[in-house]
Amino acid sequence: MAQPDLFAPLSFAHGPAMKNRFMLAPLTNTQSHADGTLSDEEFHWLTMRAQGGFGLTMTCASHVQKIGQGFPGQLGVFSDDHLPGLTRLATAIKAEGSVAVLQLHHAGNRSPQDLIGEAPVCPSDDPETGARALTEAEVADLIEAFIAGAARAQKAGFDGVEVHGAHGYILCQFLSPDLNHRTDAYGGSPENRARIIVEIVEGIRARCGEDFLLGLRLSPERFGLKLAEIRDLAARMLVHPAVDFLDMSLWDVRKEPTEAEFKGRSLMSYFTDLPRKDVRLGVAGKIMTAAQARDALAAGADYVLIGRAAVLHHDYPQKVQADPDFTPVALPVSRAHLAAEGLSPAFITYMNNWPGFVAQDQTEDAL
Repeated sequence: MAQPDLFAPLSFAHGPAMKNRFMLAPLTNTQSHADGTLSDEEFHWLTMRAQGGFGLTMTCASHVQKIGQGFPGQLGVFSDDHLPGLTRLATAIKAEGSVAVLQLHHAGNRSPQDLIGEAPVCPSDDPETGARALTEAEVADLIEAFIAGAARAQKAGFDGVEVHGAHGYILCQFLSPDLNHRTDAYGGSPENRARIIVEIVEGIRARCGEDFLLGLRLSPERFGLKLAEIRDLAARMLVHPAVDFLDMSLWDVRKEPTEAEFKGRSLMSYFTDLPRKDVRLGVAGKIMTAAQARDALAAGADYVLIGRAAVLHHDYPQKVQADPDFTPVALPVSRAHLAAEGLSPAFITYMNNWPGFVAQDQTEDAL
């Protein structure tokens, strides 16, 4: 079966084009050093995916402030101490013909206190997590931290960055009416709650110039989000001149919305039907088979983000190109399979938290 769409190049308003429609999803892997510097293990994992044919290789979420660390072994971009490792990584990804993008992240109230050594921060006080509200000055510092992280990624040689506004982390917390009770310019109306994201993307574009790729990740459900509000924000971002791509993390590209009034059509369709000018729209969520990747493009996406299937097969794009009916190896998989696919013991341990992903073989568990 011919499949020209998946392997057609995709250009952007700024920065280099992707050679195909496969983007490596930003995946937590807990492999880097405690100070946020790049480890050989994380370098190996990511460069294997670039070698495996991904048109764009994205890092895991990389925290822009020390207080924003969300998990152990997280890659950092908040200090010039991170530059040598980031430069090595960007250079190697680009050498494989893949676009190199770093994801900018701050966990907010999801930063474990025992990891960051102090109370985490949030748009408003959050008794459930013990997070304290950011002051107005700290909001300004947070915006600058994202912009400075982008500039640092650019200095390291990355082609671009993605701003992580999804999955309940700090920018998503600003979007949530359940968590954001601010009464200043960053709280209240949906437009005010989204202001921080708009100021970050506009600031990155101003700081990094016209040759730098800039994306934004949003998720439309969970964490107190309202689909109608996220759809309106996506509509704004899909025509925003600072933005090159919007990455919608949908949990499952085939699911219907959870909110009753929006059922009857796919969650993805609420975004693929929006006008998008020069901004490219991608979707993530359990895209495993070659057919599912084609279906996402047929439904209106410009590209697909591959997560679990990329963990299972570092060369997923090459396998799809060779076999239009490609289906990944069945789950659960052995630790030996994951090690052969470039996962370190720490990453395999992390994946073992995903139910049904890693085979629970007693012999392997003893190793």
